[in-house]
Amino acid sequence: MNHIYSPPEKLASEPVPYMQRLTDYYLALGYGNPYKWAHHSETPFTKPKKSLKDSRVGLITTAAPFKPGAGDQGPRAPYNAAAKFYKVYSHPSSKDQFLGISHLGYDRSYSTAEDINSFFPMKALAGFSQAGKIRDISPRYYGAPTNRSQETTIKVDCEAILKLVTEDEVDLAILVAN
Repeated sequence: MNHIYSPPEKLASEPVPYMQRLTDYYLALGYGNPYKWAHHSETPFTKPKKSLKDSRVGLITTAAPFKPGAGDQGPRAPYNAAAKFYKVYSHPSSKDQFLGISHLGYDRSYSTAEDINSFFPMKALAGFSQAGKIRDISPRYYGAPTNRSQETTIKVDCEAILKLVTEDEVDLAILVAN
């Protein structure tokens, strides 16, 4: 099923009821129950043991690598569920790779995804490293799937990413959830 969002004729003066829209969307897709939003009454926080300038920083993204045969995945692409990925990936931080966000639902009326720096800030992170604001960037960046399953995200994807960042001796990680 291919869904294309049509923006309203004029901008609303009220905030968009985002949570209700997504609940309605999942019900319209045929799921028998509305999406259950993650809710954690307590969130663990560990104070960093090192300063930023002494830390290796890793980047975790929900942007997708190019998927051959999956249709338009570039800037200005319509929503493209075929471009989704379902397994954590990693890629050398020093090497360019196509990354796109056509598999994600975002407001395409106001964002075009033409500037990769708007959804994958590796260039800014490299600038912080060169300026001595962080020690360095992890040797790899990491891709986190957006498969709509909290259980899979927590028990499979987060565990896989934790293993990778531990291998790469990452002190701090930045999650860019597109």
